[in-house]
Order: sequence, then structure tokens, then C-alpha cells
Amino acid sequence: MENIVIYTDDSNNIEIDISYKEDTFWLSLVQISTLFERDKSVISRHINKIFKEGELKKTATVAKNATVQKEGDRSIERQISYYNLDMIISVGYRVNSTKATLFRQWATQRLKDYLVKGYAINEKRLEQKQQEVLHLKTGIQILSRAIEARNETHENEILNIFANGLELLDDYDHETLDTKGNTEQETIFPTYDDYLDFIKQMYSEFESDVFAKPKDDSFHSSVNQIAQSFGGNELYPSIQEKAANLLYFIVKNHSFVDGNKRIAAACFLYFLDKNKALINKSNETIISNEALASLTLFIATSKSDEVDMVKRFIMSILNRNLES
Repeated sequence: MENIVIYTDDSNNIEIDISYKEDTFWLSLVQISTLFERDKSVISRHINKIFKEGELKKTATVAKNATVQKEGDRSIERQISYYNLDMIISVGYRVNSTKATLFRQWATQRLKDYLVKGYAINEKRLEQKQQEVLHLKTGIQILSRAIEARNETHENEILNIFANGLELLDDYDHETLDTKGNTEQETIFPTYDDYLDFIKQMYSEFESDVFAKPKDDSFHSSVNQIAQSFGGNELYPSIQEKAANLLYFIVKNHSFVDGNKRIAAACFLYFLDKNKALINKSNETIISNEALASLTLFIATSKSDEVDMVKRFIMSILNRNLES
């Protein structure tokens, strides 16, 4: 998971948004130039020299991130190189040792904070879950006995549906929800205009003058983020991961004056349909209207620190229903 941390120097003359990912910090060439107050060409020469002298290896310190930039009316995807903390510090000592020392001290303290905070959160979470898991196991055992005792077909179907839901909750409590999707294939990405044309077809269904009226440009970001890559690899490799993130981004970005959740759910289905991932082997839709409505509300009411769990719920549902 990527976090953004703001760094300011001791005189508050420099402020930089720093990416924290894979247990380290990452800066672009432009950001390193700003941090150490040197021209980009100077920073670039030092980076090349560090690689040439074998001080650091390129594969271990550089990652490429696809970033969508707007140029006029066009959106262009560019690959930008990001350098990790080892490289940032190495360059710093070559161009400005004082600033490098200050940045190293700041980064070291922040990394410690992340480790301590993560440990404390996990400890508290484990304590809270012990009682929850006990209740859940008991409920599933009772439900299993009820299913065995019932002979009526209709009642069995209802109980089995309920049991499947409890199984998903049990996976959540044991932290065994799916971490990735089951379908990796060449992806069809509908364009921003494709989504807008699709949304326009919904206008007549809702009597509202502000339905689908944009508040800002964030919808553009929502539909483009799922196509990003990092280090030459897709950020979301599977169809299920892309779909889960698309639904999450559209709901949370709240890009429209009215109809955000309806639009998010519709675009989610539209993306799956375009990639032939909406119908399972039994020729059934992999997610019911009721389940989709529940998931959309689930996202809308979730907190920012619950993002990973929310997306894993969505992927687990898509994965399991795909094979049905």
C-alpha cells in the first residue's frame, strides 16, 4: 500500500510529498533536485556515477511509475523513474551533506514510526478478534447442524446462502480473504468518454437535474488509475483487482453532485462486461444487484485505513462466484 508523507526542511523552505511504499521512501529526479537544491542535470550525473561505480544497483533502487498527465485536452501516460531512500541519501552526501543528514534523520524516525504503529495496530486487532472469531465459529457450527437437520429444498438453499456469507466473514476474521484476482488477461480499458457515454444512458432513469453532474476532474482519475503500472508491472494485474479498485475509486472520489454510488456500481459492471468477466461458467451474473448495492454502501461508509480489507472483500466475492 502506498502512503504519501510530507517532508519539510528545518527552515520550512522546502516541502515535498514523498511516497512510502515497500517499506522505504521514493522520490523522482525532480523531487530529489528540489530536496537538495541542485539542478536536475547535476542530480542525474551523480545517479549515473553511483551506478557506474557499483555503489548501488539500479534494479534495487529504481522503480518506474506510470503517471497520467494532462496536456491541454489530452491525457498522456508517462513513465517516471522513482529512486528509493538508499539512492536519495547517496546523492545527498555528494551534493549537500548537511541536508542529506537532516533528511536521513527524518526518514529514519518516520520508518521507525511506521514499524511501531503497525505493530501496535496488529496487537490491538488480534485482541479484538479473539472474541469475534469465537462467536463466529459457534454460529457457523450451529448453522451447519441446522442445514443437516433440514430436508426442505428451499430452506436448504437459504441456509446455504447464509452459510456462504458467514464463510466469507470467517475468512475476514482469519485474514484469509483473497489478496489477488484469479483472472489475468489482456485488459480492455474503456476510455473516459466511453464511461461518460454509458452514464448518459442512465439519465432517463433518475429524475434529477444534477444527476451525474461533475464536481471536479476526479472521475477522470478514477477510471485511469486502474491502468497504472509500477516498475514495469501492472499495479493491478488481474481483472478482479482492477474492478475492485475502480468501484472503490469512483465511490470514494465522489466526483458527481448526485448519483455517485449508482454511477460507481454501473461502471463496475460495465468494466467487467467489457472484459467478459461478468458472467460465470454457469452463465450467471457473478454478482447480484443486492450484493453490489451492499458492497457499494460498504465502500461508502468505510474508513481510509480499511481500504485494503474492503478491496479484498470485493475480490473474494468476484473470485468465488466466477468459478460457480
